[in-house]
Amino acid sequence: MTTTIAVFVGSLRKDSINRRLARSMEALAPEGTEFVYANMDLPLYNQDLEEDFPDEVTRDKELVERADGVLFVTPENNRSYTAVIKNAIDWCSRPWGKNSFAGKPAAIAGATPGALGTTQAQQALRNVLLFLDIKVMGQPEMYFDTRTGFDPDGNLAPGSRDFVRGFTKAMVDHMIS
Repeated sequence: MTTTIAVFVGSLRKDSINRRLARSMEALAPEGTEFVYANMDLPLYNQDLEEDFPDEVTRDKELVERADGVLFVTPENNRSYTAVIKNAIDWCSRPWGKNSFAGKPAAIAGATPGALGTTQAQQALRNVLLFLDIKVMGQPEMYFDTRTGFDPDGNLAPGSRDFVRGFTKAMVDHMIS
């Protein structure tokens, strides 16, 4: 049996450290786990467009609905999660009464060059996810320090593998329980 995880990376940057973290988690995920990445390059949410949802939004909503769980990987911008994540959440939770996230298990992770750099972003995001009836994993938490977590070539540093593997296994267990 395959466990499918819809992955929302809150950075559009080509060399995103948060995408790198998500890819590292994917590589260390338990066998039978499939990461499917949501399209984050969406038009800005506009309620006027709800009657005729953009195709890319419909695909993201369908991805969430098919998935066993959702992973949000976010940088921290101005003590909060990114507008990219907010926009995708707004689209996938609309229209009213058709929240694609409702009841889904989820986890939050984030990478930054600092030990606790995404704590504020993750807490702010957790509040929104709980409001949307998403079953957010409480522990363990993933605050990934890229200064020590990746080697000079951008790969996971040996000392980070067990941490990332452990978080990813706990996340998958949360999503299939």
